[in-house]
Amino acid sequence: MPLEWSGLSPDLLLTLDRASAEPLRVQLERQVRDAVRGGRLGVGERLPSSRELARALGLSRGLVQDCYAQLQAEGYLVTRVGSATRVAAGAAPAVPPAPPRPALPHSRLIADFRPGVPDLGSFPMADWLWAVREAGRTIPTASLDYGDPAGEAGLRQVLAGYLRRVRAAAAEPDRIAVCSGHAQGLLLALSALACAGVRTVAYEDPGGPRSTSGAAAWAGLDAVPVPVDEHGVDVRTLAATGARAVVVTPAHQWPTGVVMAPHRRLELIAWAAERDAFVIEDDYDAEFRYDREPVGALQGLAADRVVSIGTVSKSLAPALRIGWLLAPPSLAAAIVEHKLLNDRGSPALDQLALARLIESGRYDRHLRRMRPVYAARRAALVDALAEHAPRVRVTGLDAGFHAVAHLDVPGGEAALIDAARTRAVGLHGMSMCRADGADSPLQLVLGFGNTGERAIRAGIAAIADLLTPH
Repeated sequence: MPLEWSGLSPDLLLTLDRASAEPLRVQLERQVRDAVRGGRLGVGERLPSSRELARALGLSRGLVQDCYAQLQAEGYLVTRVGSATRVAAGAAPAVPPAPPRPALPHSRLIADFRPGVPDLGSFPMADWLWAVREAGRTIPTASLDYGDPAGEAGLRQVLAGYLRRVRAAAAEPDRIAVCSGHAQGLLLALSALACAGVRTVAYEDPGGPRSTSGAAAWAGLDAVPVPVDEHGVDVRTLAATGARAVVVTPAHQWPTGVVMAPHRRLELIAWAAERDAFVIEDDYDAEFRYDREPVGALQGLAADRVVSIGTVSKSLAPALRIGWLLAPPSLAAAIVEHKLLNDRGSPALDQLALARLIESGRYDRHLRRMRPVYAARRAALVDALAEHAPRVRVTGLDAGFHAVAHLDVPGGEAALIDAARTRAVGLHGMSMCRADGADSPLQLVLGFGNTGERAIRAGIAAIADLLTPH
């Protein structure tokens, strides 16, 4: 039944569907609310009296009065004794949605050498669902409340044992804080350092300039790049920056793949002790080594100076958003306090599921299953380059699931990437990892974690001439 009242634009109609399962009062509230939100009922607009509207719509006056009262309580309408019901001053029309972003042309790639992504198709879904069911079956009632912002005690206990066993870390449950991945872990660590008086944080170059600089700015810190050589971060240059914190990837430097040399590790620890400084260790893919045993965590050498951040983003999947910080005693409480202020804590059920996955041995079994998969893909990449582009030098192959290709071809990085895309191959350049964004020397970061052996071979064959100087 349509209705038009004075003061209202002619195109605004209220139509009630009496055959609908939706109650008439709910329909009326929704339509008036939408009219205000959409601007069809302007601020100060007069509405009919409850008696007039009830008669026009064939409703009871009480139903209309209840509708007006509800919309008044929500702030859409205002009613004064002796005056008409009007649209409230604060009920502005909703902001119109932004126009949709133009869709990028989609093309299926032969191979996408995107780095930093594990084999998503090998995620152990059956094991994870088992762990979630087990966690749900045994979760204590108290764990359904707002829990400890540091994380579930059960997971922190399991993680401490795992890190001692696998990463040679000096790990205790009361110095572990669970977080939602590396990004939040870095924010929490830098925020705690800022509260401790740190003003400048250094980071590896090449490394992760965007993530570190962004997190540093959020925490109110300055960020400065420090070069990396064949032994790891240059500690002498680091000392000259005046920074009292540095973010490093010692087990498998991102993205060069360099393993920090023993003497450089000791230099870095000595720098931290002398400057009352801290090292933030990104232990991002240390589980995957192929030619020798994994290098122990730097944190094991100086538990009072190193914040170690780990996640399951590479070992399981980024979508789980589960990570942890192993903090020095002087920073642990501040990190937990910032976690509390940030989001009160990570989801308890997911934490307990990860604990069950590790305790049961299924996590280790998954890692053992994936190592030969990544090793075979690494071999496929090396073999394909040797066959189709033998002059390309490849480094960074000791661990993880990416390598660095050093090229000597004319043109810049962007032109090379664009040319490869026209052949349905996704390439990713080193410039994204450099503080100055330079594309010289020309290097590619070739990820093979989420690309199968057949696709790797086909992708390299398709772009071989682009990688080889003419």
